[in-house]
Amino acid sequence: MQTVETLNEGLKRAYTLTITAKDIDAKVDVELKRLAPQMKMPGFRPGKVPANLIRKMHGPALTQDAVNAAIQEGVQTLVAEKQLRPAMQPSVELEDGYDIGKDAVVKVELEVLPQVPAPAIDGLKLERLTVPVADEAVTEQLQKFADQQKKWDDAADDYVAAMGDLVTVDFVGKTADGVAFDGGTGTDMGVELGAGRLIPGFEDQLVGVKTGDDKVLNVTFPEEYQEKSLAGQPATFDITVKSVKTAGESAIDEDLAKSLGLESLEQLTGLLKGQIEQEHNGLTRTHMKRKLLDQLAEGHDFEVPPSMVEAEFNQIWQQLQHEATHEADPEAAMAEMEGERDDYRKIAERRVRLGLLLSEIGQANGVEVSNQEMQRLLAQAAQQYPAEQRQQFMQYVQSEPMAAAQLRAPLYEDKVVDFLFEKAEITDREATREELEAAIESEDGFASGTHVHDHDNHKPKKKAAAKKAKPASDDAAADDTVTDEASDEAKPAKKAPAKKKAAPVEAETAVTESSPVAGENAEGTEAADAPVKKPRAKKAPTKTEA
Repeated sequence: MQTVETLNEGLKRAYTLTITAKDIDAKVDVELKRLAPQMKMPGFRPGKVPANLIRKMHGPALTQDAVNAAIQEGVQTLVAEKQLRPAMQPSVELEDGYDIGKDAVVKVELEVLPQVPAPAIDGLKLERLTVPVADEAVTEQLQKFADQQKKWDDAADDYVAAMGDLVTVDFVGKTADGVAFDGGTGTDMGVELGAGRLIPGFEDQLVGVKTGDDKVLNVTFPEEYQEKSLAGQPATFDITVKSVKTAGESAIDEDLAKSLGLESLEQLTGLLKGQIEQEHNGLTRTHMKRKLLDQLAEGHDFEVPPSMVEAEFNQIWQQLQHEATHEADPEAAMAEMEGERDDYRKIAERRVRLGLLLSEIGQANGVEVSNQEMQRLLAQAAQQYPAEQRQQFMQYVQSEPMAAAQLRAPLYEDKVVDFLFEKAEITDREATREELEAAIESEDGFASGTHVHDHDNHKPKKKAAAKKAKPASDDAAADDTVTDEASDEAKPAKKAPAKKKAAPVEAETAVTESSPVAGENAEGTEAADAPVKKPRAKKAPTKTEA
């Protein structure tokens, strides 16, 4: 095989490989000798078919297989001899097709990983914001559990409904011209007055009703209502009151704990305190990690492979497009995204650079994901699939180095971060949860985000942080109660849930399917040094949707 370098510019490389007809023919001969003993043909004893006859009948197919094998071996030899570290799968093209009996000329293009400068990890300084668990926070959570166990008592027929009561109604929704609209009819829907889950004015107008009352409610659908034909439009609801119930006492006591399957209120309190503490620790780690990555990003600047940046950008963009379709105004969301395209590309570049940097730090300092840890990750990931598909998924990951590297990547990254935490000079400062969350949400603290494996996104720093949606937990208890009382029919009066803006928050590092920054591959070598052979067309089993 002859090799000629045709491009060496930055991280881009290109080569022309010439595989001689003699080499290809030699591979065909080897394959003929392997197949001859197995061949059967009328007029010949098994295994006695002449090689020239086999070549005549199967020559084109054998030659094609030989060319493919020679190209694969040629690319692997090229990577090994030139000591290349491909950033992505090389592009391989057989020029001008191939004619039997001629040399095969192959064009190979690739980008290589940069030589990452020795990471500067000495002198790292971090502040650790710690949040003690306040008794009030535990009590608040206990009260939410108590509210979820709320009992409803039937009121007398002449009882007048007040805020906090549960009113069960049948309803028919009509447009301003009196026409019932699709999905606007329902029976036995429970409405907790004051819960704020229905469109403005609906709950308020039920205050004062009694069992058996008929009433017409006049409302206006919110501008952001999910059904576009109703958004911002006036409507009426013909209501029949089926029952009115009052809330019983929601006590924080031993019975509450036992209703949740626990032995005592003390046990429930301890579990909630531990849960809150775990949440605080997670927030503390997120804040520290972002500050750590900010320091690493500021102290290191080197060229990164454009193909890796493009792959990372495409991943970010696809997620943004998906989220934009769920916005109240998808076209406006897409237009805003387009205006920030360059910012997102810079984010992708930063993520790739940080990923390469963390990989270099991990490899230089012996950070590894053990086989035992990998098996645990594999078992956990398999649980997402139906029982009958789990073994198939595990076999797929074990046979595909890139799939294994992608699964390993989040843990590898976290282990590198833990190593850096141990190296850093850390000072502790006590803070409230609100202060810690504000630090994470702020533009400065928001700079690095949480990593891509947690499905967090990134928002360009020039933009203000999105406001938080109303906590779902406050409504969850009421939703559970209403569900028990209501039928399965549509409840069109509910307003669209508050959502965070779909702007992405920068993931910590970029670890894509073919990215080498994931650490080691399934065989324990760097993913960047994995064979360049294109994986077979295997697919992971498809998850069954719930």
